[in-house]
Amino acid sequence: MATNLRFDPGNQIVVAKASITAGAPVVFGQIPGVALTSTDAAGNITMKTDGIYLMSVVGADGSGNAAIAAGAIIYLDSAELNADVTNGVRWGYALQAVSSGATTSILVKVGY
Repeated sequence: MATNLRFDPGNQIVVAKASITAGAPVVFGQIPGVALTSTDAAGNITMKTDGIYLMSVVGADGSGNAAIAAGAIIYLDSAELNADVTNGVRWGYALQAVSSGATTSILVKVGY
């Protein structure tokens, strides 16, 4: 068995750029994930880079309100998950639909 494994697949320890709460969507560079822990005293979080999560998603894109279909790519735009390809970082896939202008908790597959 390999003795050089430092983290289970899908987990990474990263330095947080701001205060992060466990369960929040995050990106480290271009790597999407969900914070498993809140920011600790050293400024670090543990994030999971795969899986399916119940996340709050806003039915909007770079032009304003927009419906999001199941299977659509979701972006992290600041702290908001939406369909804004212009300002957001690719984050995952919507597994359920979101109505235009609505904020809805849906299942989202993180990663791509």
